[in-house]
Amino acid sequence: MVGVKMAAAAAASIRERQTVALKRMLNFNVPHVKNSTGEPVWKVLIYDRFGQDIISPLLSVKELRDMGITLHLLLHSDRDPIPDVPAVYFVMPTEENIDRMCQDLRNQLYESYYLNFISAISRSKLEDIANAALAASAVTQVAKVFDQYLNFITLEDDMFVLCNQNKELVSYRAINRPDITDTEMETVMDTIVDSLFCFFVTLGAVPIIRCSRGTAAEMVAVKLDKKLRENLRDARNSLFTGDTLGAGQFRYYDFHLNRVNLEESSGVENSPAGARPKRKNKKSYDLTPVDKFWQKHKGSSSVQCCFSPFPEVAESVQQELESYRAQEDEVKRLKSIMGLEGEDEGAISMLSDNTAKLTSAVSSLPELLEKKRLIDLHTNVATAVLEHIKARKLDVYFEYEEKIMSKTTLDKSLLDIISDPDAGTPEDKMRLFLIYYISTQQAPSEADLEQYKKALTDAGCNLNPLQYIKQWKAFAKMASAPASYGNTTTKPMGLLSRVMNTGSQFVMEGVKNLVLKQQNLPVTRILDNLMEMKSNPETDDYRYFDPKMLRGNDSSVPRNKNPFQEAIVFVVGGGNYIEYQNLVDYIKNLAPGLEDHQIQQDD
Repeated sequence: MVGVKMAAAAAASIRERQTVALKRMLNFNVPHVKNSTGEPVWKVLIYDRFGQDIISPLLSVKELRDMGITLHLLLHSDRDPIPDVPAVYFVMPTEENIDRMCQDLRNQLYESYYLNFISAISRSKLEDIANAALAASAVTQVAKVFDQYLNFITLEDDMFVLCNQNKELVSYRAINRPDITDTEMETVMDTIVDSLFCFFVTLGAVPIIRCSRGTAAEMVAVKLDKKLRENLRDARNSLFTGDTLGAGQFRYYDFHLNRVNLEESSGVENSPAGARPKRKNKKSYDLTPVDKFWQKHKGSSSVQCCFSPFPEVAESVQQELESYRAQEDEVKRLKSIMGLEGEDEGAISMLSDNTAKLTSAVSSLPELLEKKRLIDLHTNVATAVLEHIKARKLDVYFEYEEKIMSKTTLDKSLLDIISDPDAGTPEDKMRLFLIYYISTQQAPSEADLEQYKKALTDAGCNLNPLQYIKQWKAFAKMASAPASYGNTTTKPMGLLSRVMNTGSQFVMEGVKNLVLKQQNLPVTRILDNLMEMKSNPETDDYRYFDPKMLRGNDSSVPRNKNPFQEAIVFVVGGGNYIEYQNLVDYIKNLAPGLEDHQIQQDD
């Protein structure tokens, strides 16, 4: 589903809007003022897993502390009473959560209670809380109750996801299960619509909605249009008027909610024969918007499944490291000239005016240390990515996938690749075969298919995906290869032939040859047609909804004939980072004068 919002220029990002809403909530639903003097009111934050997932990519522990949060605890954990401290709750309005909150009221755990619900709470559940407060004589302690409408997770300025907990319930598989009941499908659609409604409340915008016909996207569009229309019709309580606007990789390693978890490489050590190998330590790194290196290179990092730009990332890490070492050497040189070798920094900072140069250099040490921390972070991440590529021979798979889709002759038969025990995981082998099966114009014969199945089974593959794709291809009559892929060829010279060699961790000769032809993926083509109001068979039959119209209609003809300036792209069932990056590249390549276009994608 594609939702389009008209705007003259890009406004505050969704990350900024959701962060502001969270800070206001933590400030007892009073706008948070930056640089305010005086101590904050100390408080406890109580959240469920959904609330934790929403907060963690946006606010650090330090920022929570600055907001007066002394403790942040899970709702269903064992919590001791703190009777002289107010508590801010941020939870989903589920039966289980409501029961636990009522239990907290009965147990008099806190001084006062500020109840914030991620999605709107029903009247019946609100009455349950009121009855519990009455029974516990705690009515005066329930200070505020708010619906926050924050039921989505923002990972980038221009990207959000619906959920992290129970995400399989709104996945592609959940929507396309052959045995799904009408009731289950309605529940999935309602869950998606609730999150999208929260997104638009936070964004403060009422979108025009475009969607394909006869799909789950149409079901979402119809329900979202109805919900937006009902809210707009209620002028007194509308969430889109007045002051209430906004009130309310990574397949290589463990990455979610902008945190990457890695195992430290043990490296090469001279260990006694027969000694027990060292256990690898696990480390977590947060990739935040203040990390300039991440913001600059996230679109070209190989963690987003783009091998070709990886040398640029590796080269940039090396340049940052050399820059840091040069600055560090300069500080050491100045100290040596001044005869202060080994002196502490406090003595240096007390030097007179004639040592201003040294003082200036030393004053930059905190910034230098932070720079070193980020260099170490990205060095470790890049090294871990390279180790995974090497272990799974992903460069070889990348080359073969490209050749299959572009109808180029393979250097090695597909059966030999699948049968090679040293090349890739079972998932890699199954993915390669599925690409072949989808791309080939004529399906393999039954005898050949049985051979492939046996090889895949011997390699430890689960054949269920193949069975699904067979049914899908037969149903959709997708016998032809993707028309837009062209005859792109790739001639890699050994992605890892000289990795971590000749004194450098990131020597990547030959990788730049793995450059794909620039092309728009289907999601981007659809967006371009709808944004620019182009006539195209791919989108001519798309339905059109305008919730601001008094009466809805079943028209696929847009009432507005002018090109749109802003879009929210929502993929029902799940998008991926390749599609996201393709959309970002599309925006970058727009003609001058269209820089204010902004795309926000959810998967």
